[in-house]
Amino acid sequence: MPRPRTPILSTERIADAAMELVDEGAPFGVNAIARRLGVTASSLYNHVAGRDEIIELMRGRLGERYMSATITGTWDEVVEATLRAERRMYADHAFLIPLIVGTTITDPTVIASYDRLATTLADAGFPDEDVLEVVAIIDAFSIGFGLDLASPDDVWRPETATKTLGRLVETGDRGRPRSDRAFESGVELLLDGLRLRLARYELD
Repeated sequence: MPRPRTPILSTERIADAAMELVDEGAPFGVNAIARRLGVTASSLYNHVAGRDEIIELMRGRLGERYMSATITGTWDEVVEATLRAERRMYADHAFLIPLIVGTTITDPTVIASYDRLATTLADAGFPDEDVLEVVAIIDAFSIGFGLDLASPDDVWRPETATKTLGRLVETGDRGRPRSDRAFESGVELLLDGLRLRLARYELD
């Protein structure tokens, strides 16, 4: 029997099938991915070493889709664009967050995006010892607001008397409008803080 012209499996197909499972909240693992693809687990091992490599492949797919190399501009424009892109990414794939934050980042596309961000900050005048700190703050901010965007419309539902929270929940925005307002305020606060820090560096 002649071999098929195109392989049944590829790392891209494996990553996409894994992401489908995770996004659905289904159990994640090599056997589950094999069942989704209609192949045996041993077939997957011809393409990947195991669970951690599959997680990194998923991270790479996210990097290709969201961490665009076209993000350019001044340092604060790059930071803001990165925040917005990562928020969308984490909101779209909230169930993937526990997996990717539990493994070391090695994917070349994602490493390149972090390197562009770090280089932009260093070139702007942030000292080397602070650059990774700022990168970590950006990551934490994006993850938090990605989860916030993916959360239910009613984040709080007090079932006992409250002094302030219940009144604010009753009269405030819900769902996407609430999350967007909080995100925009957070971006402004974060950028203002970084600008102040950079100004202090320039005075020293």
